[in-house]
Amino acid sequence: MATTHATASPDLSALPPADIRPQRASVRDSGRVVARVVAPTVGIGLIKRRPRAMAAAQKLRVDRSGIRLLRDLRERYGPGPLDLPVPGRSFRLVLEPNHVGALLAGTPTPFSPDTAEKDAALRHFQPHGVLISGGATRTRRRKLNETVLEPGRAAHELAGSWADAIRTEAHEMLSGFPDLDATQFTEHFWTIIRKIVLGGDTTADRRVTDLLDQLRLDANWAFAHPRREEQRRQFQSLLDRQLGLDRPGSLGAAMAKHPAGPDVDPTGQVPHWLFAFDAAAIATLRALALLATHPDELAAARREAAEADLSKPQQLPYLRACVLESIRLWPTTPALLRESTEDTAWGPAGTSFLIYTPFFHRDPETLPYADSFAPDIWLDGRAEANPALVPFSAGPGVCPGRDVVLFTTSTLLAALLQQAGFAPRGTAADLRPGRLPATLNHFGIRFALS
Repeated sequence: MATTHATASPDLSALPPADIRPQRASVRDSGRVVARVVAPTVGIGLIKRRPRAMAAAQKLRVDRSGIRLLRDLRERYGPGPLDLPVPGRSFRLVLEPNHVGALLAGTPTPFSPDTAEKDAALRHFQPHGVLISGGATRTRRRKLNETVLEPGRAAHELAGSWADAIRTEAHEMLSGFPDLDATQFTEHFWTIIRKIVLGGDTTADRRVTDLLDQLRLDANWAFAHPRREEQRRQFQSLLDRQLGLDRPGSLGAAMAKHPAGPDVDPTGQVPHWLFAFDAAAIATLRALALLATHPDELAAARREAAEADLSKPQQLPYLRACVLESIRLWPTTPALLRESTEDTAWGPAGTSFLIYTPFFHRDPETLPYADSFAPDIWLDGRAEANPALVPFSAGPGVCPGRDVVLFTTSTLLAALLQQAGFAPRGTAADLRPGRLPATLNHFGIRFALS
């Protein structure tokens, strides 16, 4: 089975530049966007999900409401981007798939990922992260991230040591319990991640991720929460110490082999890797829920898992596609932001753009499989042909860790499927083939094991 579609990024370089001047939304419609898209998206916790807010979001079907609103706006105003009257700001809402492609293909110039909102949030725990960097410094930081994370390589050079850790933790995850809930799953997933990134799972390693969680909760509030610089320095100091142990088989040790200038701040890139793996845990848990409720897809996944020798790295294209499809159905990054660095046809320099990914990932007017579990679209070229299906963003700013994530998540799914059966309970039981909710509270997912 081919693997290129499950791991490749869309080729957006050939898309034309923006050439449609935006329509201006009414004040009332702008208020509807704030109430039905922006507020719920911020409310669930963009940097670290809030359990109660996620439960409320599923009950109130907030993503479905946002998707319907954007369909209505596109029908009435045209393909956009739609100019939202925001006092003191030039702000555009993206409504057309090809415009998503043009924005992401234009990263970092003329459409920078370093927006004011993103900067305010991420500075709480990664002030030197590549996403909020610019110019030559961004280029050097991006190069280091790519060198260490090896995007485009299905199995990282360190994947052999990671495979053992994943198999071991999968066994621990299923041992001694009649069921598996989100809390248990996440705890074991983080053990895997600490071993991959830091090289161990000691008390000090766990303290690193505990401190990061606290800072990420602050980051949810962006401008509205003062930065706790002392706590951030404590976190960074402990992270530096653990990375300094140079434990074999870890991304930290791999990074140490690539000296970089002081402006790059190599260890300052690691908080984002840890942060991004939290989204990977959510996507994997949801993928398992999808498989548990879709017999045909589960059978295909079990066949792939049964044939795989997980003592060494495997590509597992179908299980990778299941993870990608999980992220399409429930984007772990529901808001992609860009800010223009120069005047464009879509607005003056400094214009902000919002891509609401649930809308593009669930748009029934462009996707016949919008509300269905369709992992094959990531294997047959359909997803690759759509520039608005962006589980790991796309273009020059695509997530450099996407292949590390897909290896980790697909290997874990294979190890779990080799060892147990999973009967859906909790919010997983809400899933029905062809009628998948637009919001899924992953905190409520649970399985009875067999």
